[in-house]
Amino acid sequence: AISFIGIQLVGTAADYLRTRQLLGVIIGVVFMLILSLMDYSWLLNFQWIMYGFNIVMLLAVRFFGSSANGAARWVDLGFIRFQPTELSKIIIILFFAKFFMDHEETLNTPKTLVLSGVLLAVPLFLILEQPDLKNTITVVVIFCIMIYVAGLSYKIIGGALLIAVPLTIIFLSIVVQPDQKLLKDYQRSRIMSFLYPENEEYSDDIEQQNNSKTAIASGELVGKKLSGDDSTTSVNQGNFVAENQTDFIFAVAGEEYGFIGCVIIVLLLLAIAFECIRMSLRAKDLSGKVLCCGIGGLIALQSFINICVATGLAPNTGTPLPFVSYGLTSLVSFFIGIGIVLNVGLQVRKY
Repeated sequence: AISFIGIQLVGTAADYLRTRQLLGVIIGVVFMLILSLMDYSWLLNFQWIMYGFNIVMLLAVRFFGSSANGAARWVDLGFIRFQPTELSKIIIILFFAKFFMDHEETLNTPKTLVLSGVLLAVPLFLILEQPDLKNTITVVVIFCIMIYVAGLSYKIIGGALLIAVPLTIIFLSIVVQPDQKLLKDYQRSRIMSFLYPENEEYSDDIEQQNNSKTAIASGELVGKKLSGDDSTTSVNQGNFVAENQTDFIFAVAGEEYGFIGCVIIVLLLLAIAFECIRMSLRAKDLSGKVLCCGIGGLIALQSFINICVATGLAPNTGTPLPFVSYGLTSLVSFFIGIGIVLNVGLQVRKY
């Protein structure tokens, strides 16, 4: 349901992309069905091959990637261009699901924690170097969710929070300085425009989000499409919001289908994330449990970030809305994740 809503919204934002989005859904469903019938325990036996393949993909972006808007995040194979980071997030979830199960008894020992940190740091560094700060943060958050589900001690969690909170405050205090070196200029501008929206210096960065909010508000209860209002709109006819087929697809939903359409999208995404958690409770082993929570957490987190950006509740990050935004790599990757979750749910727990 959410995928066909995505096809409709992408087609509304850019009609020439409708067929591509439909093709992406078909390919994704095929992968989902195949993976739902393959034993995930067997797949996880190839964890180190997947890890190596992931590193090779990210290195290919580093040395041969094609650039857009100042970032090299795509690999162009001639007949197709894809974004390895989107698939990388699924592979990282698969890898650590197996890793945490293999080290279940020693998860809270310094050796295992350091090893897991090092194994995460390698792909994380390659993602950050693209540069892709949003996906770097996303991977870190998903890793934290997975290691918590795997059984991380509350003492370690408490200690980590005591370190993380002051570090975050120090980080923000440095970032607001004009001569800071921690972030790229455009990354700092996005944060500053969110913290100080009234400052004219950052007006260009906040304008896109303001137009997005205007578009969402103009849809009112049922939206302009259902109400028959075909006047010039801020997103589609006016083209006041860039990337409205990807990062700001929620603005299209709000304008075309109003509050009711937005609520339906939120509820469908929430239902998918909830179902992933429910599947985790039926998993036959720890790897299945961690896997489901990782995929569900990824869907929930990206949905939350995308909608917060479109409604001005978070800095502009350029995160696609799962199953809705245009982007075949992201779309197929999410279907791959859901296929594995379905496989976990289809296997009977052994008592």
